[in-house]
Amino acid sequence: MTGDSIAHYKITGKLGEGGMGSVYRATDTKLNRDVAIKVLPDSFADDPDRLARFTREAQVLASLNHPNIAAIYGVEERALVLELVEGPTLAERIEQGAISIDDAIPIARQIAEALEYAHEKGIIHRDLKPANVKITPEGRVRVLDFGLAKVAQASTSEADPASSPTLTMRATVAGAIMGTPGYMPPEQAKGKPVDRRADIWAFGVVLAEMLSGSPLYQAETVSETLAAVLLKEPDLSRLPAATPAAIRTLIRRCLDRDPLRRLRDIGEARVTLEQPHQPETPSAEPPAARRRPWGWVAAGMLAAALAASLYFRPAEERRLIRFTVPLPENTTIRAIPIPAISPDGRRLAFVAALGGEFTIWIRDLDTLAARSLPGTSGASAPFWSPDSRFIGFFAGGSLKKIDAGGGGAVTLCNAGTLRGASWSKSGVILFAPVAGGLLRVPQEGGTPQPATVLPPGSGENSHRYPWFLPDGRHFLYYSRNYDSQKSALYVGDLASGERRRVTAAQSDGVYAPPGYLLYLRDRALVAQPFDAGRAQVTGDVVPLAENVGFMGPDGRAPFSASATGVLAYMAGLGGEHAQLTWFERSGKVLGSVGPPGGMQWPAISPDGKTVAVDRMDDHTSSWDVWLHDLARGATSRLTFDSKISEYPVWSPDGSYIAFHSNRDGAFKIYRKAANGAGPEELLDAADRRADDWSHDGRYLIEESGISSSEFANDLWVLPLDGDRKPFPYLATRARERWGRVSPDGRWLAYSSMEGDRFEVYVTTFLDRDAARGPKPGGKWQVSTNGGDLPVWSRDGKELFFRGGYAGEIMAVAIKPGDRFEPGLPKPLFKAVMAPGGSIRFDVGPDGRFLIPIEPELSGPVPITIMLNWDAGLKR
Repeated sequence: MTGDSIAHYKITGKLGEGGMGSVYRATDTKLNRDVAIKVLPDSFADDPDRLARFTREAQVLASLNHPNIAAIYGVEERALVLELVEGPTLAERIEQGAISIDDAIPIARQIAEALEYAHEKGIIHRDLKPANVKITPEGRVRVLDFGLAKVAQASTSEADPASSPTLTMRATVAGAIMGTPGYMPPEQAKGKPVDRRADIWAFGVVLAEMLSGSPLYQAETVSETLAAVLLKEPDLSRLPAATPAAIRTLIRRCLDRDPLRRLRDIGEARVTLEQPHQPETPSAEPPAARRRPWGWVAAGMLAAALAASLYFRPAEERRLIRFTVPLPENTTIRAIPIPAISPDGRRLAFVAALGGEFTIWIRDLDTLAARSLPGTSGASAPFWSPDSRFIGFFAGGSLKKIDAGGGGAVTLCNAGTLRGASWSKSGVILFAPVAGGLLRVPQEGGTPQPATVLPPGSGENSHRYPWFLPDGRHFLYYSRNYDSQKSALYVGDLASGERRRVTAAQSDGVYAPPGYLLYLRDRALVAQPFDAGRAQVTGDVVPLAENVGFMGPDGRAPFSASATGVLAYMAGLGGEHAQLTWFERSGKVLGSVGPPGGMQWPAISPDGKTVAVDRMDDHTSSWDVWLHDLARGATSRLTFDSKISEYPVWSPDGSYIAFHSNRDGAFKIYRKAANGAGPEELLDAADRRADDWSHDGRYLIEESGISSSEFANDLWVLPLDGDRKPFPYLATRARERWGRVSPDGRWLAYSSMEGDRFEVYVTTFLDRDAARGPKPGGKWQVSTNGGDLPVWSRDGKELFFRGGYAGEIMAVAIKPGDRFEPGLPKPLFKAVMAPGGSIRFDVGPDGRFLIPIEPELSGPVPITIMLNWDAGLKR
């Protein structure tokens, strides 16, 4: 802020902002002079590696002492103190129109002198453009921002980013694009390693733009600009007629698409610019040509034939272009971050964490680095508004939106856990809660209304991942069925509520112009011709990419498409996998249980020797209950079925396990001997799930509304003796779930949404006269700032729960006595649980926490971008 100080430099104003930080005007209070200070992003503050590279860059910049290069005065932690150059940028001059030849040549000559000096030092600018050139009031040129430079070291591997002195990003890795699309040579646009010839190309573009007064390579979208750089010869027809022949030749040589034929040294350009009007030496005319007029006739006929071939040549064929975008350095991503490309194809949004905090990051495809978007802490599932201005996302149990350019986030409505959303051009947002049908809400916010309803008896358990079709009225969505073979893509209608089945699928689908349905088939991203008007596929599938990450039964695949021919996806990632991990109450990791995989509900046996967990088969998407013997390290399967068996609950003596299964079509509660002997026994034929088993063995705590299209969770009690007739225990207009009985049987902990978020409550279960049976009595709120998934300690002296939506494990001390007296919630540690709305944790007799942890991925996990993705399809 103005008035702040960095060392002895007092900030007096802000000059600008870019991908690598902000630039401020400041006063050097010791030397009483104005300076420019480039302050790096906050993400550099706690990163020793980046700070070390930053220092190396400062040393590189300090070695450049040239009148046409902005000087560096010093370095202060993560701030560069630079020469303050007054005057407009060359970009601002060009915006006013073409620069005369007499004025342009001195400017170009000074740029060439700066580059020549830097190249002799082994330094490449890599992002030369008019915006990085300033012209002082005296007409002196200063080339700015060598912060993207690369020190060319013959002994350094191009594949080793750590050896590069640049602080910006993995700039030397093949496949990573750095630079501004309209000024990068074809080899740089392809992500290949570059040398000084990249600066020579950019110099040619800058010189051409100065003389013509208009961009040489500029299209409506970034993808089209990159395609023009890669495919089209530069159009020099806009150069003034008076441009000297030597300058035209120089520009052509700078812009030769073949680096081997391009101008070899910027010093040659300087020499040409020193004598720009010197005529080119004409080749000697053969005497025979002067004597034989038919030679001119033949030449004319050849020219006419060439002109005809050019005139009648078909338009240049669109080509598929594929490159990768690396994630920001030192960030981690969740199991599969969904890359959301904006509708105009210019920007990419994704969720990543730096320092443990997950936020939305935005990468403008015409810039060099991604930026974290303030106000999006804890965000997931980003999606774009149709005008590419706003980003919608889920955080803290709410659906929110934020201007992609910055500003505060606006809460639109309560949304629970979001499983996809889409924004129509008519201002309607469709979103998918964790269960049930899709909901709709105006883009200004309001009360969500149903958009789809689960058909009774269909086996559909949720509608997910909507995607609006071009008319803004119809939309694609993924219908997940308990029978995975019946999961499919549908098209719904906002106006009539009608729907039409499109095709069987195991992932969400995306519509992409000019008329294709994109989805996953056997982990391959495929395109299939699709008639949006008739809501039906019209041709065979064509594979686009192999081994694309997949969220398993969740149905989400990491890809998105723009309306302009840009496709973004991530390949080589696993599915919806988690790792059962032991934690101390301090948060220290103590070890893991079993292999990683899809899982939801770990349950530790009463004696603490065995863990039961429901695991997914990656190939069939079916679920079964598995047992992990902690002493011997052995793993065995308890249930065997092609359908779903999930949510294991131990009996208090450890002899049985109750579970939830649809093996007979509808979901019911069964139990089976923990040693695997004997058949399963049906306990309750109603569609409810067992949450807990009372410690006297007499009651199951059940939860209803598991497969309902409405949020109608209630808690029931199933007596395991007598007539075994279940009865509602907590059934209100609020959502009651995750019922857990205290070890002494006195209390029932549960979570309930009575407002806009879940909180943990406790009510009575059995009083002193246990013979009267369970009966709710008092009610105490335990959590104070959101809470869910309550779990009792084995001695009943503490109650644990997940705090809000931040993944923090909280503890509340329970005072012994006849009255329920909870203490204040205290945070223990933070753990990022694996994807899925039904994930929960357990606590063993020894006080250790067992949590299915979402794997975090770091390192070179790139996002692949395909431009003109449909150009590679066989037509």
